[in-house]
Amino acid sequence: MRPGSTGRSTASAVPPPPANKLPRSPRVALEPEMVPAPRRHSARVRHPMVVFGNAIFTLLVLVSLAAGAALYVGKQRFDAPGPLAEDKIVNIPQGYGVSDISDLLKREGVIDQPYVFIGGVAVLKARGLTLKHGEYKFARQASLSDVVETLSEGKVVQHTFTVAEGLTSEQIVQRLLETDALSGQIKEIPREGTLLPETYKFTRGMSREQILQRMQQSQKRVLQEVWARRSPDLPAQIQTPEQLVTLASIVEKETGRDDERTRVAAVFVNRLKAKMKLQSDPTIIYGLIGGKGSLGRPIMKSEIEQATPYNTYAIEGLPPGPIANPGRASLEATANPARTKELFFVADGTGGHTFSDSYAEHQKAVAKLRAIERGNGAAPANAVPAADAPSAPPAPAPPPDPKPKTNLRR
Repeated sequence: MRPGSTGRSTASAVPPPPANKLPRSPRVALEPEMVPAPRRHSARVRHPMVVFGNAIFTLLVLVSLAAGAALYVGKQRFDAPGPLAEDKIVNIPQGYGVSDISDLLKREGVIDQPYVFIGGVAVLKARGLTLKHGEYKFARQASLSDVVETLSEGKVVQHTFTVAEGLTSEQIVQRLLETDALSGQIKEIPREGTLLPETYKFTRGMSREQILQRMQQSQKRVLQEVWARRSPDLPAQIQTPEQLVTLASIVEKETGRDDERTRVAAVFVNRLKAKMKLQSDPTIIYGLIGGKGSLGRPIMKSEIEQATPYNTYAIEGLPPGPIANPGRASLEATANPARTKELFFVADGTGGHTFSDSYAEHQKAVAKLRAIERGNGAAPANAVPAADAPSAPPAPAPPPDPKPKTNLRR
């Protein structure tokens, strides 16, 4: 005991236990302290099949992500503008596969990513689409998507073949043979008047015989329609559709003006009713050279007097057949001619014609034309001088048979 102490012993200060660790009860203190065991994966999780399945799933996820990224990039390239600087036509031959087509388009400068093209085709094939052969027009900067769509829908180039009214069958055949986009030969020249002048569409490689068949079918269809609506008072010389075509072919060769066709047809119809000769210059030419086309010079007086089956200055009524292939307008004009009494017509010097009821009026019109020609310092290209026309017979005979026209449309 130290001096100054109170004599009472004091225990040393002991800090209180932490609040979160209270002293255990005597019983608990006697028991060993429990330490939690480390967690282990179950036997099911550690099974090889589960591990393999997890690996496969992970791989599929990665593949899907990669495929999605590839599709996204591919779609962007598939829809991007292509390399073409201007529109271009390319012919895809029959029998070409996807790889062949891809190579051809790359050589032609239509595409610059052949593998993307092939991939796009593969995707579309899964939807049932296929590429078709033929001649195609690709627009400037056409995307791969545009190119594949064009080929899969068969949007081939449409060519046109136009047949002018008044051409002979031989002339039409010659023009078909000169058209390189068509194929095949022509067995024989169709009968005159059996082809309808019109514009026909076709694709490269179509046969020439097919075009001729379409012309013939169109002519039959149009002739049937026109004949069904013909005037009931046509002359006795026009009793069949074929006779209508014959007169329409003469009308076609005499005028190319829409506003004159029915009047020209009326002149010939009136002459047939009056039992006058038609006296049409184009029939003379056809009798001389057949379906060859133009005579290449004015008709001579001796040729007007030369007897041929087609010379309507020499024969009565219609010639034995058409002298050309008339168009629909001439067929309709002949089936329903204007209701006039006109028997003559002559060129008026301006591309049209002057129509007359009487021979005297006609002679005045001819004299006017001669004055115009003299003023121009040139003889009429296709005219026979008025003095060469037949003189008028004495009354009460029908009017004379002067040629109804003095210039030709060849």
